[in-house]
Amino acid sequence: MNDENTLNPNSAPAVVYDKNNLFPSTLKRRVLLNKEGTDKETLHLEMCLAGSGLEYCPGDSLAIVPTNSAEVVERTIEAGGFDPGEKVEIKSGATKPLGEAFTSALAITGLTKIILKKYNDFAQSEKIETLLDPENRATLEDYLWGREVVDMLTDFPIPGLSASDFCGILRQQPPRLYSIASSLKAHPDEVHLTIAIVRYHSHGRDREGVCSTLTADRVNEGETMPVYMHGNKRFKLPEDGEKPIIMVGPGTGIAPFRAFVEERIATGVTSKSWLFFGDQHRETDYLYGDEWERYLDEGKLSRIDLAFSRDQDHKIYVQHRMLEHAAEMWTWLSDGAVFYVCGDASRMAKDVHEALITIAEKEGGKSREDAEAWVKQLNSDKRYRKDVY
Repeated sequence: MNDENTLNPNSAPAVVYDKNNLFPSTLKRRVLLNKEGTDKETLHLEMCLAGSGLEYCPGDSLAIVPTNSAEVVERTIEAGGFDPGEKVEIKSGATKPLGEAFTSALAITGLTKIILKKYNDFAQSEKIETLLDPENRATLEDYLWGREVVDMLTDFPIPGLSASDFCGILRQQPPRLYSIASSLKAHPDEVHLTIAIVRYHSHGRDREGVCSTLTADRVNEGETMPVYMHGNKRFKLPEDGEKPIIMVGPGTGIAPFRAFVEERIATGVTSKSWLFFGDQHRETDYLYGDEWERYLDEGKLSRIDLAFSRDQDHKIYVQHRMLEHAAEMWTWLSDGAVFYVCGDASRMAKDVHEALITIAEKEGGKSREDAEAWVKQLNSDKRYRKDVY
């Protein structure tokens, strides 16, 4: 019996990496997926898992716990008139200098109604009180849109506010979850991500996504980021490899479908697969385009339909391509295909859902009510799977 713990009962157990014990994953490779001529910035990241014991399946996510940029930290300290060396206690119970707490422990960008309300316990501002009045919901939403904690400190200053009191109103830095864009069978000891970098200007300031710009600007190849795995049991390939799959993933919603196709190739699954992808311009924004075209040529992807919204006078999106091919899609779904959608929840996923209902009406000869029931049953049967955000 070759059991190390039996031979040596005092040996330490293997290190387990999870959300309470983050793994420092080395960034092996970073590639800009967009071509010159676009204002989009989408990165492909390849990160090392060697020695972590971490595993994942297509459909899972990788969580990165980011740090704030030095510029954002400095701007927030200055706006609040704080001393960066002042010791503060954070919610975990640890005590850190304020500058370090702002960098690695606290969320100091996103501004919410809850933060504004807690801040007003100290500010006692009539203006904030008016914003928080339930009758002024639209005004509050307008104020919060595109603003950050630094704007609150600037717009409603509190002379003498202690750093400890201010830290008490802030959240701990939350992890950011990214759909995994690789199959572990295709890339042992690696995990790949597809990340859209967020940069914008609002209310007189340049803004940036905390985690996306960390991956783009503040971590070099060869350096590490703290990560853990986040499973998603509801967004998996069919257990029955004979079932056809339909994948709808515009923009960075393409990520899990790259993992799906790689997994199917690695495991020898040959059932039909149909991909819908969309973005602004084919010339500059066809993410992983070379791979998709190769898979199509090799018969590893049965079909792909593209929707590049700005390549013609009228905008074309993935739901329009679905409706153009409604008859064939109805045939696939009638033959047992599993339908997947990944990406923007606020508009795209709703439009795709509506397109499914329309297809059931048009091609299935159903009333609106029966079409809605059919789509609901598709979901109940786990043949309509969503990963939207």
